[in-house]
Amino acid sequence: MRRLAAILLMALPVAGVLAAGPGGYVTLPGGTFRSALKYEDSDSQVRIKPFELMRTPVTNAEFLAFVKANPQWQRGRTPGVFAEDRYLSHWAGPQTLGPNAQPQQPVVWVSWFAADAYCQSQGARLPTWSEWEYVAAADETRKDARNDPAWRERILSWYSRSSKTSLPRAGLQAPNAYGVQDIHGLVWEWTEDYSAMLVDSDNRNQGDADKTRFCGAGALSMNDRDNYAVLMRVAMLSSLGGQDTTGNLGFRCAKDVK
Repeated sequence: MRRLAAILLMALPVAGVLAAGPGGYVTLPGGTFRSALKYEDSDSQVRIKPFELMRTPVTNAEFLAFVKANPQWQRGRTPGVFAEDRYLSHWAGPQTLGPNAQPQQPVVWVSWFAADAYCQSQGARLPTWSEWEYVAAADETRKDARNDPAWRERILSWYSRSSKTSLPRAGLQAPNAYGVQDIHGLVWEWTEDYSAMLVDSDNRNQGDADKTRFCGAGALSMNDRDNYAVLMRVAMLSSLGGQDTTGNLGFRCAKDVK
């Protein structure tokens, strides 16, 4: 199904939109770091090439410009294989934000396929999980704060916030050590390879609809089992399909450094 969707997606033309808003892109230097995930074919030392990442998540205003330029991605016109019925359900209309979707709030209720199409329209892409994890390891002063219990507790307290609370606008948080904002505590974010992070040891079980399997697989695939914030994010992303949407899941784009 995902392969068929990808083939069909190529048939949908995507018009370019204006570059990222005031936040723009931040250039990340790249490097080697130890992933919280355990990879069978390595010691989990991940090499990250230099790349660019949007300073803040994509906002409602930015995504509205995209759907106006690409009406095939408007609510009600996007095929169900690319976006479920709740796609952009918080907007007042297909081309109207309304009171539940303020312009500077991060866009949510958006599918992986729509997020991917948006990034392509910018000549960009979704970040990989490793790139996202690399940036997310930083706090305001340290490029890797993951061993700090206070930092972990701070992230978990963010994640415990009720999803019914109105989202703040993007860009309010202090930049981390790389200059990236809102990587934690605002919305969860799609990654390019969201569906490939967890693999069951028995291939016959792939596609199992029992979502609880993902949590168990996540625990077994963690180098750092005390890092519950990462485990929660991986388990959630791995349980989604590309057409799924939620009220606390958005995205930001990345670019290769040439």
